Amino acid sequence: MNKIVVSGSNGLIGGEVVSYFSERGMAVFGIDNNMRADFFGPAGDTTWNKNRLQKMHENYIPNKIDIRDREAIIKFISKLKPDAVIHTAAQPSHDLAATRPFDDFDVNCVGTMNLLESTRQCSTSIPFVHMSTNKVYGDAPNNLSLVENKTRWDYSDEKYYNGINEQFSIDHSTHSIFGASKVGADIMVQEYGKYFGMPTCSLRGGCLTGPTHGGVELHGFLSYLIKCNIINKKYIIFGYKGKQVRDNIHSYDVANFIHEYIMNPKPGEVYNLGGGRGNSISILEAFEMIENISGQKMQYEYNDENRVGDHICYISDLRKMKSHYPNWGITKDLKQIFQEVYQGWMERLKTETE
Repeated sequence: MNKIVVSGSNGLIGGEVVSYFSERGMAVFGIDNNMRADFFGPAGDTTWNKNRLQKMHENYIPNKIDIRDREAIIKFISKLKPDAVIHTAAQPSHDLAATRPFDDFDVNCVGTMNLLESTRQCSTSIPFVHMSTNKVYGDAPNNLSLVENKTRWDYSDEKYYNGINEQFSIDHSTHSIFGASKVGADIMVQEYGKYFGMPTCSLRGGCLTGPTHGGVELHGFLSYLIKCNIINKKYIIFGYKGKQVRDNIHSYDVANFIHEYIMNPKPGEVYNLGGGRGNSISILEAFEMIENISGQKMQYEYNDENRVGDHICYISDLRKMKSHYPNWGITKDLKQIFQEVYQGWMERLKTETE
């Protein structure tokens, strides 16, 4: 394997994947048009990460291509003939999707289709990895019986102790506009695997995070929370008493699983990709953890109205992933994740003020 294509290469997961495969001697071709700057303004601009990756890796070649541009994508893939395509580009925000539904659908669903069909036209044997989301389940996980503990919600049924598995229904739920566009992409990636026999998989990510994550209020839970603590900005909790639970996975562990998959791909697969119960945390618990690291009290405000389609408690069941790829596992626990994200923000904020 010599040539890897990574869409969304300036982002958190895309950038981690670029580094992961570049360090293993592969030629990595990035696709990114910095759409995050359009979506989120200056705080979302990923130019700094593109520049960082170019300085670090001589075998990384960035390309400013919009995945919505079908002709450009087809031309790029057919000319390059890559050994694997890793699709991490997306419009990632619930709130933004509701105000810009055409852009959300065109990026998340049409962009995925462009990459998929371009890959198929090139070769049906090229592994295709799609970063999906646990939001494809909509708010159906909220229908599970929950118990309210002092600092978090949790599943009351022992059946769900390990979390939500891949058999969980995506129907009969409210997804948000973002979640619905990701459903379309997720199903199409599966279908190309099942119908055309292509080695494809959808990774239904929980909270993906890491030190290069540019968290903003509309996207990037942990990164944004930690940034608010550092700059003493008020964090808004939306509903559920701040006891809503997320499982967090470091971007390195995501890239590591992608590597395992493309070395032994399976057609039309789906995996729930998160930190599992061991890396699960509520907002209130996250406040306490970052306060212990920074020594600074968290400033926050509570809004009783939860976000549409938001999960009260979501933990990814990792057993299918581990059974298919026993060499893979979580290598970075919550404390390490918090410390790395904290240090990442400290370094970036210092650079911004110099």
